Amino acid sequence: MTRKKVPIVWDDLELAVERNAPNTESFLDLANGQVVTIVTGDPEAPVRRQQVADNIQNYARIEPASSREQYRWMERFVSSVTDDALRERLIISIDGKGAFRRFKDVLLAYPAERERWFSYRADLLHWHIHNWLNENHIATNSEPPWGNAKPPPELPQATDKPISHGGEAPGEALRRQARELIDGIPAIDLPSAIAFLEFLRERGSQALSSSDEPSDDESDAPPARTATG
Repeated sequence: MTRKKVPIVWDDLELAVERNAPNTESFLDLANGQVVTIVTGDPEAPVRRQQVADNIQNYARIEPASSREQYRWMERFVSSVTDDALRERLIISIDGKGAFRRFKDVLLAYPAERERWFSYRADLLHWHIHNWLNENHIATNSEPPWGNAKPPPELPQATDKPISHGGEAPGEALRRQARELIDGIPAIDLPSAIAFLEFLRERGSQALSSSDEPSDDESDAPPARTATG
C-alpha cells in the first residue's frame, strides 16, 4: 500500500495520543499534518466534526493509548521502584478510581522517580505513535523531536512480590485494618470517627470531580523535552 508523506505537527500528535477521554476524539489531517481535536460540548465541535465528515478520506482517526494500557505502564513502573516505602505508597495509590491522579500526587515528593516515570512514559507514548503511523501506512517528511522511537526496554523488577497484599487487592488490607479499628472504638466516640471519615470521603470526591483520565496538567507536566537525534 502506498504510504502517505505527511508533515506531522509532532507535539500536537503526541498530545492527542496521550489524551484519553470519552468526550474527546482527534484526527490527523493527512494533507497538512495538523491535528483536529473534537471535544463534546465545545462550541466549535459541530464545525470540526462536519469538517472531518466532509473529507473523511483525508483524515486518520488518532488512536490514543488506552487507559488500561497506561495503567499497565504504571504497574510496571511501580514494580521497578527500589525504595520499599515509596513502592508501597504507589501500590496503594493505584488502587481504584482516581489512580492516575493519586499516583502522580505521590511522585511529586520524589523528583528523581517522578522524572524517571515521565521519561519511561514518554518512551512508551513515542513507541505507540511509531506503531500507529506504521499501521495506518503514514510516512512523514521529518523526524520527531525525540528521534527514532525504539521498543522501550523492560524495567528491572525491584521485587518479585506482586502488586497486591497477599490475596487482597491493593488497599484492601488497609480497609480491613480500618474496619477492625472501628470495631474497637467505644460507641460514644463513633460519631466523631464517622464525621472524620465522611470528611475524608468528601475530600476524595472533590479531588475526583475532574476526569479520571491519564492526562497531565500544568502542575504535574514533565520537564521540558530536549530534541535528540
